[in-house]
Amino acid sequence: MPDRPRYALRFISGKYQGGEFPIRMNREIIIGRSSDLDMVLVEDMVSRRHAKLTSTDDEVYIQDLGSTNGTFVNGEKVSRSKLKEGDRILVGTSIMKVVGADERSFSQTEAEARRRLEAGAQRQSTAGRPMSGVIEEIPLPDLLQLLSTSRKSGVLTIASTAGIGKIYLRKGQIYFAAINDNFAIKPQKAIYRMLTWTTGTFELEPSVEMQVMEEVQESTEALLMEGVRLLDEFRQIEANLPSTDSPLAVPTPLAGKLRDLSPHELDIFQLVLDHGQVQSILDHYHGSDLEAAQTLLGLMRREFIVVPYP
Repeated sequence: MPDRPRYALRFISGKYQGGEFPIRMNREIIIGRSSDLDMVLVEDMVSRRHAKLTSTDDEVYIQDLGSTNGTFVNGEKVSRSKLKEGDRILVGTSIMKVVGADERSFSQTEAEARRRLEAGAQRQSTAGRPMSGVIEEIPLPDLLQLLSTSRKSGVLTIASTAGIGKIYLRKGQIYFAAINDNFAIKPQKAIYRMLTWTTGTFELEPSVEMQVMEEVQESTEALLMEGVRLLDEFRQIEANLPSTDSPLAVPTPLAGKLRDLSPHELDIFQLVLDHGQVQSILDHYHGSDLEAAQTLLGLMRREFIVVPYP
């Protein structure tokens, strides 16, 4: 068939999450809120005629049609952009991923796809989850970039085996963050730590505003850049660290003199005396987890700190 789809749009977040729409070759698909369009997304942030997909034998483009809130591809606002498999598109509160067409896309007509999207939207509305998904599908750095460039507001709740994280946004800018409501951890550190989470779910509640004593001043873009840098460097040394629940101790006698330690090393040394466990030391250290881990490893190599035998 000449219009056999090579690609499909899979909804990985938003009220149509779980739906899939085939991109048939050599035709146009108009996306918008109006009921007479090819792909109908019924939500306030979607314009009546929002965007247009144009496909040829081997290329797919998306073009914004002068929408009020814009069309975003991989976190960048676009007027027209060529798409490839794996790209993520944000229209309103819906995040779509370009995927290779499977058998369902081959056999599914656009009318059937549209009915499936409507049915999925009704289920999501009943569940009361305006924007949600899994971070295996859309990693947190990518998600936060999308929320930033589209100027979203609210609280993003991330549920992971590592804990429950909350990131507070105002028009795309992060102004506070916490993990397990532990406000002793600086919000920047909480953000950087959440960026290491690779499994879990997320949900954006759009109307929550939090009053805090001190707001984060760095831009979301700066936080993401620094967070990704810290994550890359932390992963290089992570295998050498004891597990986060490991106890730590100071040996007797000491392997050297305390006056030989730098201020950062003395801080970590004192935290070992006060708390004696890796996770607690990371939580109480005033700097980043990376800096604490690097300093901790240095002290362990010099045998100022040891993991006691059970």
